[in-house]
Amino acid sequence: MKKLPDTIADARLRPIARRVWEGRPVSGADALLMLNSSSILDLGRLASFVRGKLHGDAAYYGVSMNLNFTNICELRCPLCAFSRDAGRKDAYLLTLADMERRVKKAAAAGVDEVHIVGGLHPDLPLSYFEDLLRSVKRIAPRMFVTAFTAVEIDYFSRREGIAPEETLRRLMAAGLGAMPGGGAEIFAPRVRKIIAPKKISGKRWLEIMRAAHGLGLKTNATMLYNHVEKPADVVDHLARLRALQEETGGFKTFVPLAYHDANTGVPAKRRSATGFDDIRVYAAARVFLHNIPHLKALWMYVGEKMAQTLLNFGVDDFSGTYSGERVVHAAGAATADRGSEAFLRELIEDAGFRPVRVNASYEPCGRSA
Repeated sequence: MKKLPDTIADARLRPIARRVWEGRPVSGADALLMLNSSSILDLGRLASFVRGKLHGDAAYYGVSMNLNFTNICELRCPLCAFSRDAGRKDAYLLTLADMERRVKKAAAAGVDEVHIVGGLHPDLPLSYFEDLLRSVKRIAPRMFVTAFTAVEIDYFSRREGIAPEETLRRLMAAGLGAMPGGGAEIFAPRVRKIIAPKKISGKRWLEIMRAAHGLGLKTNATMLYNHVEKPADVVDHLARLRALQEETGGFKTFVPLAYHDANTGVPAKRRSATGFDDIRVYAAARVFLHNIPHLKALWMYVGEKMAQTLLNFGVDDFSGTYSGERVVHAAGAATADRGSEAFLRELIEDAGFRPVRVNASYEPCGRSA
């Protein structure tokens, strides 16, 4: 078997390959080189080497549902097509009874996980969310709950006048199992002022995640790309995540999110991402974030075919069935808003990988090939 560096055709990438082969972290300059590289097959070899060491031929997926409890939000970020002002005809707020009915239906269908996020609604106290989590666990005790972004945790804490740690403790006592990574966007202040000027800063997002990790709560981390960011902003974002992971070890999954711009207010968006752009981001992230175990591709964001391709460029998590997803579809995603288990397994197997059904903690659920 050839050593990894000997398989790399592009001489500029061979020093990166040597570091990866020897188990040494790559640098920010290395990440920037990968993000600008046209040697796509070499990037695949680098990312696949890291992926293979961590996960072999396994490709994880979940049988899950989305619960977007409201689209009413105080922030109304330019990047968001989902949120609405209160009083708008298409604004909504689900009642606890509405959500209980959806959870019961999902539990009866064998769903393993519920993913709960929504807008920052000014009239909802923390007790509303505690009641929601308790309802889910009462209806389906074994259903895993991934809920509330760092932006939401910060908002709940400020509204209640308590520390984020206390907010998290209360939610964990009610049934919270993990946090999604939303709201990270791009940490660079210059970019955040354009795409999400009212949202918490990147620094604050990292502080909330540090608090969650300190309580033993595992989280995802995201990055929104292909809007007005530059490659250097991507590298800065990845570097901040890697540094916090070195400190806490609390990130379980990194999730790049390709930006969809329909019905949004972000000015001067650059050209739409190509398949090569997606590959560069995922492969560079897999190589650079050596200390975050999983890399997830949301097939609803990148499309089924690209998600299959990305399994060969570092991705090990194919995401889930996500019945009823609203956020990215409000921004123009052309994919279906739900997928069956059979559909996901077939996509994974056709790409040459072994499907493994898990929940958000990567605990095996149901059958695996």
